[in-house]
Amino acid sequence: MVKRTGWLIYNREDAAKNSGYIDWMLDEAKKINLDLHLYYREDIQIGHRSNQLYVEHKQQPIGLPDFAIVRTIDPFLTKQLEKLHIACFNSSIISELANDKAKTHQYLTSIGIPMADTVYCHGQPRSEDMEYPFIAKDIHGRGGKQVFLIEQDKDLHELPDGKWIVQKPAVFGKDIRVFVIGTRIIAAVLRESSTTFKANYTLGGSASLYELSASEKTLVERVIAAFDFGMVGIDFIFAEDGSFMLNEIEDVVGSRTLSALSDLNIVKEYLLFIKEKLSIH
Repeated sequence: MVKRTGWLIYNREDAAKNSGYIDWMLDEAKKINLDLHLYYREDIQIGHRSNQLYVEHKQQPIGLPDFAIVRTIDPFLTKQLEKLHIACFNSSIISELANDKAKTHQYLTSIGIPMADTVYCHGQPRSEDMEYPFIAKDIHGRGGKQVFLIEQDKDLHELPDGKWIVQKPAVFGKDIRVFVIGTRIIAAVLRESSTTFKANYTLGGSASLYELSASEKTLVERVIAAFDFGMVGIDFIFAEDGSFMLNEIEDVVGSRTLSALSDLNIVKEYLLFIKEKLSIH
C-alpha cells in the first residue's frame, strides 16, 4: 500500500499552544500509515516563477505532499496548495467563508439557514445600524474574542479597529457546537455561562454533551449539504422560542470540550476520513 505524505501546517504561536494536539495528530497518523509532518507557516514561501506556481520551505525547493491539514487561517496559501494538486483539509473555500462572519452569514442566508438579524458594517458599527442593545462582532474574530455587547454610544467608541457585523441579541450565554467530519455529525456540545453573554468553554463556560432533536439534526444536515467539509465546528445559538439559529462555522476547530466530555477520538476519525478521501481520488 502506498504511504500518503502530508503536511500539518500551523503558525508558530498556535503550534506552541497546541503541542499536545499536534503530537496526538502525528501519533494517530502513524497508526494508520499516513506520513504526516509538522510545518510552520512562517517557513513556507509561495509565489510563481517562470510562469509556474511554487512552494518552498525556508527558501529551498521541497517535495510536495499528497495532502495538507491546514491548521492556520490562510485561504490564499490553501488555494496555492490546491492549484499544485495538493488535497487540503479544510479547503480554501471553507477557509475563506468560515473565517469571515459576514461571508458566512451572507452565503447561508441566501440558502435559507436561520440566523439572527445582521447588519454588515461598512467600517466601524454606528448607533444607526441597529437599535440598542446589540452584539458587535469582528468578522475575523475567533474563540469568542472581538465580540462585544453594545448597550450605549460609549460602548461603540471603545471598539477596536476592525471589520464588523452587528446582530440582534439572542438567548445570552448559551450555544451549541456541533462537530462535523465530512458529511457526518460526530457529536454536539452545549456550552453555557452564567457570568457572561459568551458561552465559550475556553472563556470559562461549562459544557455538556447534547443530543440533537430530529429538527435540529435536519438543520445541521442542511448546512453540511451546502459545503464540502473536512472537520469543522458548526455553532448555533438559541432564538427566543428555543429553536436553533446558526452563529458561525469554526474552520480550525479545537476539540478540548469534546475530549473533556467523552472518549471519542475525533483526531483518529478525521485522519481516517482524510485517508479515505485520498484513496478515492
